[in-house]
Amino acid sequence: MMGPIYAVTDPDATPTVIAQAMAAARGGAWAVQLRDKRASDADLVGLARDLLGVLRPLGVKLVINDRLNVACATDADGLHIGQGDGDPARARARLGPDKLLGLSVETLAQGGVVPDCVDYIGIGPVRATATKPDHAAPVGMDGLAAIIAQSGIPAFAIGGLGPGDARAIKAAGAVGMAVVSAIIRAADPEAATRALCEEWEKA
Repeated sequence: MMGPIYAVTDPDATPTVIAQAMAAARGGAWAVQLRDKRASDADLVGLARDLLGVLRPLGVKLVINDRLNVACATDADGLHIGQGDGDPARARARLGPDKLLGLSVETLAQGGVVPDCVDYIGIGPVRATATKPDHAAPVGMDGLAAIIAQSGIPAFAIGGLGPGDARAIKAAGAVGMAVVSAIIRAADPEAATRALCEEWEKA
């Protein structure tokens, strides 16, 4: 079961990744994505196992960004891949049928060819975001709605999102929002997550 707020870790933020994940989980995030482009697979395996130890008792999913080997080695709850991170069907075959598989979608064309093996898509960036300097051109709220309408698969909006965005994202047809800075770099990440969850419920 997927909820509306999906937290993404930031290795460059001040709280440790474990602290980031715990705060988001306590605040009501349904899942935490472990994202670190620079760490080795070995380091991420250790970190993912530690995260699973604290998240699973809370009923919160751990999704690994990009690293199929790490997801498989740790029995994580899922994997999220980008357009250049390999064949989703191959990832599904290795993950098995019961794990979550997410795919990043940056354009309307990509949204029209999402494989059946994918459980959800992450659409964005909706806005420019400093946490991913090499991101594609922002799609905006109109682009988000168009991609969701074309894809017909559960979609999370991502990219430069935070307080005040829930209503527009929900109106576009998304099932939720994936958030980095508005949670991880908030003064109180747990409270920030809770506020986003409450805003979504009221939107």
